[in-house]
Amino acid sequence: MRRIRLRMLCGALLSGLFAAAVQAEVKLPVPAVDQMAVAKRGYFYVGGKYVGEPGKSIMQGQIYVEVLAPKTQRRPYPLVLIHGAAQTATNWMGTPDGRKGWAEYFVEQGWVVYMIDQPMRGRSAPHPGDGATRMFTAQNEQFQFTAIESDGTWPGREKHTQWPGSGPNKGKKGDPYFDAFYATQVETVLSPELTQERNQDAAAALLDKIGPAVILTHSQSGSFGWLIADARPKLVKGIIAIEPAGPPFEAVVIGTGKTRPWGLTDIKMTYDPPVNSPDQLQTVREDKADGPDLTVCTMQKAPARQLPNLKGIPIVVIAGEASYHRLYDHCTVKYLNQAGAKAEWMPLDSKGIHGNGHMVMIEKNNFAIAKVIDDWGKKNIK
Repeated sequence: MRRIRLRMLCGALLSGLFAAAVQAEVKLPVPAVDQMAVAKRGYFYVGGKYVGEPGKSIMQGQIYVEVLAPKTQRRPYPLVLIHGAAQTATNWMGTPDGRKGWAEYFVEQGWVVYMIDQPMRGRSAPHPGDGATRMFTAQNEQFQFTAIESDGTWPGREKHTQWPGSGPNKGKKGDPYFDAFYATQVETVLSPELTQERNQDAAAALLDKIGPAVILTHSQSGSFGWLIADARPKLVKGIIAIEPAGPPFEAVVIGTGKTRPWGLTDIKMTYDPPVNSPDQLQTVREDKADGPDLTVCTMQKAPARQLPNLKGIPIVVIAGEASYHRLYDHCTVKYLNQAGAKAEWMPLDSKGIHGNGHMVMIEKNNFAIAKVIDDWGKKNIK
């Protein structure tokens, strides 16, 4: 009897030790964040079509989509996160220095979050037939994104303080946080027309599948936001455009020349009265800038043609204090409002958030910016 009790005691002790070992926190040698707010996670593909001769068909134009759902949904519509040029959905999944990303943050606030890899990018099956591509060099990333305070050339760049890291090599090749970021960069198809067509089609298919949603774009994908709303106006319940491609009709600050002939995009948008060719959009350059160092905007001649499919959709355009976009994103807002949309201009410094460059979602104060976005959503998206 004593032996039986001893065995039972030993067994209980071993079970307790095993349970304690199982419950011990797992320590990893790589960055990882808790996802306690995520109740469900999944992925799927949507959009795309078969092309090619019989017997040799392939699919093109489909997108990889990842979905994260909270335990309790507290926001009325899902949030679709669309990255910019050279990027993938990893923009939203964490930061180069191992902090939590926007995807988990927004789930914690009660959003259902969808994030995509653009067509012809990352896990969304690029093909050689998609055309020429471009890979951003390390030096270009330093100039445009990460070390703008020293490598940039525009007024206000010296205010940049929010890129992670420290020391004289912060934000530059060889710094561990820069290298971690640069390792995520991928080839980008050069043709803006093909890129915009594929993204409009794929995102429309996504909304057809998931229903009404709020679209959050960044940089290059800013053009997609307007095109998605143009294609599915009843399914887009809000557009949050973070430093969207712009300004209308031209490249400035980090580029030159005419571009976006349809005003906000390189491919056709719906105007009223109708426009069959971008040459029908009559433009005029304003006499002066709206403030020191700001870009002089190019607008439509009055009376301006309207963008009927964007009317009634809450829109906010957000830019960082030190970014090159801070000099011209106001022109995009003015163009939208002239064309009958309802767009709010929100430079982050007007909200007391300082020191940001272009890659706001992975900079040190990324959660402060995410909170501003969530607050705007709660106020404006009903």
